[in-house]
Order: sequence, then structure tokens, then C-alpha cells
Amino acid sequence: MSPRADTLPAATAVRRFGRAQRGVHRATAVLMGVCVLTAACLYVPQLAQLVGRRALVVTLHQWSGLALPVPVLLGLASRAFRSDLGRLNRFGPHDRTWLRAALRRDKRPSSRPAGKFNAGQKVYAAWIAGATLVMLGTGLMMWFTHLTPLVWRTSATFVHDWLALTVGIVLAGHIGMALADPEARRGMRTGSVDRDWAEREHPLWRP
Repeated sequence: MSPRADTLPAATAVRRFGRAQRGVHRATAVLMGVCVLTAACLYVPQLAQLVGRRALVVTLHQWSGLALPVPVLLGLASRAFRSDLGRLNRFGPHDRTWLRAALRRDKRPSSRPAGKFNAGQKVYAAWIAGATLVMLGTGLMMWFTHLTPLVWRTSATFVHDWLALTVGIVLAGHIGMALADPEARRGMRTGSVDRDWAEREHPLWRP
């Protein structure tokens, strides 16, 4: 029986993510996907007409948005997940070097030093976390209309709608970059990556 395509030989495999990190990522991805798809069905007339059942779509959108922080909160019970959050939250001199190289479109691995997470991943994680909290807060203002004045709700609707569009664009970029890096996808899917890839793309990481 031939080995699975996503299975690496033990001698070349490096453990990158445990069950907690992968579970949080998958659950968050599903909830975010439901939010984005239902938002598209609510705001794009052609999709709204195709799907119908607007009340159900609104309910799915509201509850998936409300549940978005839950996977991360549950993941905090894992020491490995908390450790990765700490890494994502720390920027060092090598991250500035990585960002400068990215702005120059310098793709040489030697020009982009990175630990377990590169500077681009850190910036994305910080941005999407902040955007999620803003979306949650503005969404609650729009949902519970009796809690805030009209001018707050109007402003919340404006911020929510335009930030949702931005989130959709950023997520499309995130997915595109993931599709372009099969080894990174393997790491999130199976938990392990090839040692040569780890040494090339994340030379400062010491598993």
C-alpha cells in the first residue's frame, strides 16, 4: 500500500502545529467563511435573488459572527496555542528586514529572515483579529438597535459594511498565498512540514 501524498518521512518531517492550533484555524475559517458568504448573499442583489430566504441568511450571519471569537477563546486552554499567540504578537528586528524585502519585492530567502511566523503572517494575524473585534462590535450595534442612539447605529453600519469589503479582499489574498505554498498548507492540514522548507522559509525557527 502506497503512503498518503501528505505524509512526510519521519527523518525529514518537522512538527509545526498541534491539534489545538489546527482546530482553531479550521473552526475560525469555517465561521469566517459563513460570515463572508452570507454577507455576499445579503449585499449582492443577484446572490440574494438566487438564494432567497433572507431571514435565514441574516440569522446565519449574525450567529456565525457572534461565534467567531469562540475558537480562539477555547484554544487558550492549550499551552502550544498560547505559545504561538505569543510568537505572533512579538516583532523583532528581523521582522522589519522581512517587511522591507517584501516592499522591494525581494523574494530571496536570505533577504526574508523569519522565525516560526514571518512578519507578513504577524501583520495579517494582528489586522484580522482587530477587524473581527470591530466587526463584532458594530454588528452588535446593528443587531440590538435599542441599545445605542441612531447616529451610532448609522456610523456602525458604515464601518461594518466597508470593513466587511476590506476583510473579503484581505481574505482572498490570504487564500491566494496559501494556494501558492503547498508546504504551508500541508503544515496546517497535517501538522508537519518538510525540514528543508522550514530551514529555507523560517530560518530563525528552532522547532
